[in-house]
Amino acid sequence: MSDDDPVEVELPGERPGVADGFERLWTPHRMAYIGGENKPADGAAGAGCPFCRAPSLSDEDGLIVARGTAAYVVLNLYPYNSGHLLVCPYRHVADYTDLTPEEAADVADLTRVAMRVVRAVYAPDGFNLGMNQGQVAGAGIAAHLHQHLVPRWGGDSNFLPIVARTRALPELLADTRARLAAAWPTDQKG
Repeated sequence: MSDDDPVEVELPGERPGVADGFERLWTPHRMAYIGGENKPADGAAGAGCPFCRAPSLSDEDGLIVARGTAAYVVLNLYPYNSGHLLVCPYRHVADYTDLTPEEAADVADLTRVAMRVVRAVYAPDGFNLGMNQGQVAGAGIAAHLHQHLVPRWGGDSNFLPIVARTRALPELLADTRARLAAAWPTDQKG
């Protein structure tokens, strides 16, 4: 054996299924997202689209925080942080430029109110706002436009996303929805 030959060393606990002293956070619910569950197969509107279906459910079952006249606010089923909201037009439309003036205004107004509500409930240090237009741009459901509102805190990007590709969320989605809905201004409820 030369100095250039790789040396295989088996350390205790480095075999599959054998305890190795590392704590692990398993997030099997993310497999539904990775596997495409709830994504419209062909971009069709209606029951096949989760953003078309959600408004037909109760607010609790649909995770809807507030309803406007042309758009609504819903929790992200696969959030980056607690309080991660989506603002969606009711109409099944993919491109921002295809929104009616009323839809664009309602999306903007609901986003502004959502920022105020999330600030009051969670006191974030900032926000990421954005729309991914098209699958190539990162839209998980490209057929139905939705704007992300992600609250951010200093230090919220800890080692877990980098090392374990895992996010630790301190609250159940139903509890997050209830807190945000309760804090939504009554004059802004649809």
